[in-house]
Amino acid sequence: MINRQKPLIVITGASGNIGSTLCEVLKKNYHVIGLDIKPCEKADDNVNCDLACEDSIESALNNIRVRYGQKIAAIIHLAAYFDFTGASNPLYQRITVEGTRYLLKILQDFEVERFIYSSSMLVHESTVPGQKINEDSPLKPRWAYPQSKAAAEKVIMQQHGHIPFTILRLAGVYDNDSAVPTLSHQIARIYERDFKSHLYAGDVMAGQALIHKEDMVNLFLRVVDRRKKLPKTNIILAGESEVMSYRELQNRIGHLIFGKKEWQTIDIPKFVAKSGAWLEAQAEPIIPDAIDHGEKPFIRPFMIDLASDHYDLDISRARELLDWQPKHNIYDGLKNLIASLKKDPAAWYKRNGIPLPDWVLTAKEKHKNADQIRSRHEIAYRRQHYENLWAHFLNMGLAFWLITAPFTLAYESQAMVWSDVVSGFTLLVLSFISLSWRFGLVRWLCGAVGLWLLCAPLIFWAPTAAGYLNDTIVGMLVIGFAVLTRPEPGVAAVAAQTGPTIPPGWAYSPSGWFQRLPIIILAFVGFFISRYLCAYQLGHIEGVWEPFFAGSLEDPRNGTEEIITSSISKAWPVPDAGLGALTYALEILIGIIGSARRWRTMPWLVILFGIMIVPLGIVSIFFIIIQPILLGTWCTLCLIAAAAMLLQIPYSIDELVATSQFLYRRKKQGRSLLRVFFQGDTDEGKWEAIEDDFAQRPSKIFKEILGGGVTLPWNLVLCIPIGIWLMFTRVTLDAGTSMANADHLIGALVLTVTITALAESARASRFFIIPLGTALLVTPFFYDTSMMSLISSILCGLLLIAFCLPRGTIHNHYGTWDRFIV
Repeated sequence: MINRQKPLIVITGASGNIGSTLCEVLKKNYHVIGLDIKPCEKADDNVNCDLACEDSIESALNNIRVRYGQKIAAIIHLAAYFDFTGASNPLYQRITVEGTRYLLKILQDFEVERFIYSSSMLVHESTVPGQKINEDSPLKPRWAYPQSKAAAEKVIMQQHGHIPFTILRLAGVYDNDSAVPTLSHQIARIYERDFKSHLYAGDVMAGQALIHKEDMVNLFLRVVDRRKKLPKTNIILAGESEVMSYRELQNRIGHLIFGKKEWQTIDIPKFVAKSGAWLEAQAEPIIPDAIDHGEKPFIRPFMIDLASDHYDLDISRARELLDWQPKHNIYDGLKNLIASLKKDPAAWYKRNGIPLPDWVLTAKEKHKNADQIRSRHEIAYRRQHYENLWAHFLNMGLAFWLITAPFTLAYESQAMVWSDVVSGFTLLVLSFISLSWRFGLVRWLCGAVGLWLLCAPLIFWAPTAAGYLNDTIVGMLVIGFAVLTRPEPGVAAVAAQTGPTIPPGWAYSPSGWFQRLPIIILAFVGFFISRYLCAYQLGHIEGVWEPFFAGSLEDPRNGTEEIITSSISKAWPVPDAGLGALTYALEILIGIIGSARRWRTMPWLVILFGIMIVPLGIVSIFFIIIQPILLGTWCTLCLIAAAAMLLQIPYSIDELVATSQFLYRRKKQGRSLLRVFFQGDTDEGKWEAIEDDFAQRPSKIFKEILGGGVTLPWNLVLCIPIGIWLMFTRVTLDAGTSMANADHLIGALVLTVTITALAESARASRFFIIPLGTALLVTPFFYDTSMMSLISSILCGLLLIAFCLPRGTIHNHYGTWDRFIV
């Protein structure tokens, strides 16, 4: 047996946060043994013990008896099972209740001067504000954890035998760096500006007592020191005598984090809160990215029922028996908690067992302080917002214009009148809200009003040119003022403040102005043409210009007029030319929004931009293909608009590639794909402010536009006239209908592939010309055709195959995409 001078203290659950602190404090005057599955470094000695197993407890205590004898000054029983799901768990019974029973049973053979049990104030029935709880107040634990504590207390009272005991019913514990889960999550919700931080489904005047860890340790120390003087059996409530209500906590936390005097808290019905909590919990396994890293949401339906529980403690017994008085209070304690959070958000979240928000996790990745990043972003965001308040005032002016326009422009459509009036009032309200920088996302709702204005003349087949023109212009202006002005709404702070402008491994930014400018210019060309054709479809003009193609002999209309009033055009529920104009208008607007970093700050916008250009460009080519085949003529303006759409494709592919690479990298690094997609993120590399220089010579700007990812290799340039030649062999060679149709189809596809392959990042697509060239070698033998058509087809096929093989010089690098450029 070990010879020792100090009294023996045994602490169960010694490896935990509270247990290790008690070990460190008590071992100054006592010999402390940690009784736990994991050893406690602060204890004098450790004995392995699993409280869920009676044999393990017996073996551990026999080990103590052999080494230290049978006399124990105090047993501090901290070990218990705990989770915040609210659901019953067999471990509550096995560890908290039966573990206590086994421990007391075996301790009957020891000389124990005091058994000290760490319980919870939550075993009591809650009260209402203005009423305090004392040790004689009724017991009524409301969920699994305090129920297990109450059951363990009952075991102690029934089976303590000759061992004196003290049950400490403690308030929620906090210190300078961590807090009880309900409080730490409340702080985190406000810190993250989570929408749920403004909602509460209980009495906001209710609150729960707390106790600082130093005061709690001092309480245990006093019980141990006075173990022989205390009554043989007693219960003591311990916590701070002053309780802050939920509203007071909200306001105090909001003030310490953001300087707000009052954090707005809205009372919502319990059934709404419970439904929301249930839906959030159900969404987690279905859409794991919807919750940070697949973590379960903290707020559960059972917690809604406890929201109005009030625990205000009468600690007079602790004062009388232990001369104990809390030295700390949560009002001042919150200041230390928030300071710790701001100093190192990632460490604070980890200490409190809260999943890190993506922006905190990303800041940690960049070795930056997340709070400083957010503060810097907020300052820049607010400055840019106030510099551009004029845009929201102008939208308010446009709202009044919309309300009054139908009565001065004579719309001749009641639906259009109501559409503009309702849109005007809606825009007025949303624009007013947008004046606050806190409601940046409302700007997207203003943009949605603008989108509706672009759609309304088509949906209601605007009978007057004034109505169509008014809604089109106002709609584009509304979208422009709402979301094209800086700051870009919805971009995460860490995306805006960290990360490169040029993608890793790239030679340039695919989101730069010099990359987007050609797309915007070409979109304007398509927009003006489509708007003109739509005016004819809506009956605003009597004819359409067509310099080359006549219509059928029995129809006085020209080719363009026949095509845009054909059965194919009329199959659409809205004017198809108007739909094209709408698409081009959105391309113009989306092309303008965002900075040279939007490939990572606004991934969703880049993907939307690409969807509008690439697939819709292919659709345009499809309609060009079917014009002579199904309708027997062409539309010159349609050909020009399709060419404008097709030429946008190579200028948009590199941005799509960069964004796709970025999303793939972040997903591999464990980021929430949905969050990164909609809010952006940082990336490998340092933050850099690289902007396109428009102060240089126009010739140099033009050179940069052509040198930023789109080049003109001689072999592909020569494929373009071949494709155009094939599209018009019915005119140039007077080819038969079937052969002409085949040439036209292949020629249009050759043009599509060739133009796309002008983008260095899509250069490999040129190999699709090979099967097209091969088709030209065999098609003449399937149709009755002239010798000239035969020679033309074979010669074009051979030239296309030969021309598509050389890759041409690649002037730039595209990161990991380089291996696909062959």
